[in-house]
Amino acid sequence: MGQQEKVATSLAGTVSEEISASLTAVDAELARRYPGDPGTRQPVHTVYVPGDVFEPGTLRSWGDQALAALDEHAPDAASFAAVLGIPEELAGPVHDRVRAKLEREPVEDLRIDFEDGYGPRPDAEEDEAAARAARLVSEAYANGTAAPYMGIRMKCMEAGVRDRGIRTTDVFLTGLMEAGGLPDGLVLTLPKVTYPEQVTAFVQLLEAFEKAHGLDAGRVGFEIQIETSQSILAADGTAAVARMIDAAQGRATGLHYGTFDYSACVGVSAAYQASDHPAADHAKAVMQVAAAGTGVRVSDGSTNVLPVGPTAQVHEAWRLHYGLTRRALARAYYQGWDMHPGHLPTRYAAVYAFYREGLEPAAARLAAYVAKAGGDVMDEPATAKALSGYLLRGIDCGALDTAEVARLTGLTRADLDAFASPRRGDLTVTAP
Repeated sequence: MGQQEKVATSLAGTVSEEISASLTAVDAELARRYPGDPGTRQPVHTVYVPGDVFEPGTLRSWGDQALAALDEHAPDAASFAAVLGIPEELAGPVHDRVRAKLEREPVEDLRIDFEDGYGPRPDAEEDEAAARAARLVSEAYANGTAAPYMGIRMKCMEAGVRDRGIRTTDVFLTGLMEAGGLPDGLVLTLPKVTYPEQVTAFVQLLEAFEKAHGLDAGRVGFEIQIETSQSILAADGTAAVARMIDAAQGRATGLHYGTFDYSACVGVSAAYQASDHPAADHAKAVMQVAAAGTGVRVSDGSTNVLPVGPTAQVHEAWRLHYGLTRRALARAYYQGWDMHPGHLPTRYAAVYAFYREGLEPAAARLAAYVAKAGGDVMDEPATAKALSGYLLRGIDCGALDTAEVARLTGLTRADLDAFASPRRGDLTVTAP
């Protein structure tokens, strides 16, 4: 032991107290605006089905059509991997898990569409379709056939369709309440948001509904769809999307990029409208920064190239979709849209390959961090949070098993949750 150092200070204790007092408002504002990730499951995709097309068997039909596409165009692990360029060592595990997913839970998030996919209809027709959607969603949750998340996309808050969007929302939510209440997986999507005031107006609508039914304030949340240039950069040069999150008053759950409406808005010609266009990358980067730390999640858009027709054409569409999905995952856009049952095989293949190829390196780094064992990478708490989030997302979607993650990391699901959404104070790590 060396000589004990003398500790001396120059400041009175009141200095620290005065500084803390001066930052009290900032502390409260940070806690309000940036609560961190909610720690709930985020679906890997959203499937949109027009309001007049959705049926009780729609989810199962999508899974069956996806399985049929695999049987016809890539009947085994080797052929599927060859089409997509999946490494040989992952071919079997990815293929087997994709098929199991399509059999067990083909759709993670369903949106019954009353906007572009539905179009203008007579009021009586849309009223009936919205009431029917509420009944079918309630029945699906009651009989165990629902997707983890389900809801509607209503028409937007622009003047020409505002009343119709408000009424459809009211009819749908009222139908759910009359059928037994709002399901836990309920999700609403507000499209074509241009001004934060439109978000404020939608909050007003939901507040009125909650009061009418005696629901807790804030019970109903919603996603904001980013489809216009004005939602990224406002007329005064500010990031409008950040103001939209604030306008939602804690109700915003996601920001969804609308590939084709946004592309058209900024003048991208139809042949070049895609989620990897530079204009798309810019919009999503602004969305990502605006949402960081707020608990609002960012979703990528879709491709309109459908995997239909001869096998060669299906393979080409599959490779495009697989590549776009992998690209999005690498950029931390963990959710996207799927437009056709044929997109499901490549959605899950891309997601599963992404998590399975990174399983062992991520698990080893997290285990080393917990053990303070060092290694060739020096990680910090923020990286431990990201590693845990990565493993949890893999578990939630079916790419990874809880048992194999526990075996590789020595951590339980509760431990991973604690690292991914840490609270003040020390983490207690338990043995699995």
